[in-house]
Amino acid sequence: MTARVLVVDDILANVKLLEARLTAEYFDVLTATNGADALAICAEGQCDIVLLDVMMPGMDGFEVCRRLKADSATAHVPVVMVTALDQPADRVKGLEAGADDFLTKPVDEVGLLARVRSLSRLKVTLDELRSRARTATNLGATNNLASAIADKGLDARVLVVDDRPSSSERIVRSLSLHHRVDLETEPQNALFRAADGDYELVVVSLSLQDFDGLRLCSQLRSLERTRHLPILLIADLEDGAKVLRGLDLGVNDYLTRPIDKNELTARSRTQVRRKRYAEALNNNVQASIELALVDSLTGLYNRRYLEMHLAEMLDHAASRSRPLTLMILDIDYFKAVNDTYGHDAGDEVLRAFAQRVKNVVRGADLTCRLGGEEFVVVMPDTGMDLAGRIAERVRSAIQDCNFSTGVANREIPVTVSIGLAQSVSEPDPDMLFRRADRALYRSKNEGRNRVTADAA
Repeated sequence: MTARVLVVDDILANVKLLEARLTAEYFDVLTATNGADALAICAEGQCDIVLLDVMMPGMDGFEVCRRLKADSATAHVPVVMVTALDQPADRVKGLEAGADDFLTKPVDEVGLLARVRSLSRLKVTLDELRSRARTATNLGATNNLASAIADKGLDARVLVVDDRPSSSERIVRSLSLHHRVDLETEPQNALFRAADGDYELVVVSLSLQDFDGLRLCSQLRSLERTRHLPILLIADLEDGAKVLRGLDLGVNDYLTRPIDKNELTARSRTQVRRKRYAEALNNNVQASIELALVDSLTGLYNRRYLEMHLAEMLDHAASRSRPLTLMILDIDYFKAVNDTYGHDAGDEVLRAFAQRVKNVVRGADLTCRLGGEEFVVVMPDTGMDLAGRIAERVRSAIQDCNFSTGVANREIPVTVSIGLAQSVSEPDPDMLFRRADRALYRSKNEGRNRVTADAA
């Protein structure tokens, strides 16, 4: 995944070094040498991540970060402080200003790229949520983002997973000053407890006895109920490789022992605030006029919402020179399902079909019911190769397990035909839709239960 990274530093040599490292990994790099220019670039929506030097003349990095996080237009942009200051008090000051992470000079290249990639994934999800929330607000839904931005990240339910009493007692004691904390000393139980509890943060030790902490992190990310739950790793100095692997798996942040209680508190509050901000965005979407935008049978967005949203998504992709792929799905021989089992059974199949598709596609993808037995998935930042793999997973998920129905306790075999089309440089929703529809008809004409990509 690529992203537009803004490097802010008043020393040109530092700017050039970071620019070269990021460009070599195919990131788009913008630069600024002072805080005012950085704020202007961010206000125009030109960047996805900010690498921000702390020590700058005039407006220092702390003040730039505070201003970015106080503005609703830029509060969601991840900020990584790049600094020679390595004391916990300095990191706490930055975290309280709203920074998402820190890099200490000289910057380690592996750590730099791991953080940028991790925050890029987060930014894609937040951008999609913000876009949908804007649509909801335009339709009259209440905008509660101001209160979310002002949230202090306190009084959260936190689960600590640590089986070392000497370590867990200090962590629980520090976090309990501001949060409601539960301790789990049996790592095997942690996943079930996290899924069943209404937690806003999980703190996982990498020093678990006879258990791989990263395995738990991977399981938390794979389970639907905990997929978006923030994870904070507690690591030892020699755990650098594991920490980087954890960031690749979707871990949000980490602390290295010995733990400074103020930094632990600040990083925890940062993760809680970000989770609540994402939830506020999602609530804005849910508060939209559902009868106008949501299909009452499947709970997916309907054709009207798709038509309102697709043009904006295409414009956004074109402005960033990023791909977007449209997937059209049509349940094979669905009329026979209604004729054979009745319309009640057909409705159950449609509801279950929609849920299976949502379980396979990604959180940033937009899934809609077009009408009847036709569905659409819009996949931003996705080329044809990746879209084809996702479509194949969808097709397999539908085919591999019959659909249970309460009507006469029957199980109904179902397959789906899929057409794909990728956006071109000139965004045209109608043309993209026609190309995907053309690919869908090829799938049907060539035997159904298959994925076909438009060749244009």
